[in-house]
Amino acid sequence: MSQAPHTLLLVDDHPMMRRGIRQLIELEDDLQVVAEASNGYDALLMAEQFKPDLILLDNNMPQLNGIETLKRLREAQYSGKVLMFTVSDAQEDVTDALRLQADGFLLKDMEPEQLIEQLRQALDGQLVISPALTLTLATALRPTPENNACNLTHREQQVLKMIASGMSNKKLGNKLGISEGTAKVHVKNILNKLGVSSRLEAAVWALEHDK
Repeated sequence: MSQAPHTLLLVDDHPMMRRGIRQLIELEDDLQVVAEASNGYDALLMAEQFKPDLILLDNNMPQLNGIETLKRLREAQYSGKVLMFTVSDAQEDVTDALRLQADGFLLKDMEPEQLIEQLRQALDGQLVISPALTLTLATALRPTPENNACNLTHREQQVLKMIASGMSNKKLGNKLGISEGTAKVHVKNILNKLGVSSRLEAAVWALEHDK
């Protein structure tokens, strides 16, 4: 029996953009658009109603922009994936989105095939970032000299690599043969040593330093 497709909510104030993405996704058996919203307020209502697996969220919208919509989604305990999909590559927007636990930040100039691939990677638990934003993130999230990044233990270095690959605590624990609780402790210690506040920032640090 085939697995049910992953459900998506498209949020963009441009109807043509939503239509194009919907048509692209309709070609894929494992993805399904269940709703569309033209603004952040409708997105919040539809997220509650449809509980999609992933929300593809534009940032530059009137009334309620994508960053504020993301903030309210997290405050409402929406637990699905949220990908920012926008023309803005402003450093502040990117870092704000990731600190609000976005699962990625994609620019609209990407190829259609790349978008589908990134949607699947995000649904699989990976952090997805447009390659053009790597330097922006590395600059914005670079740890301060005072942190103890060089003091990571061998096990913590292993865990950091797994965080960067998008592994959850459960998968991380299974891979290393440790409990999920122990994995959480390792992650917490790594964040403290790197001087960052989230797994996403740790992942960016690891990518920048090739850990």
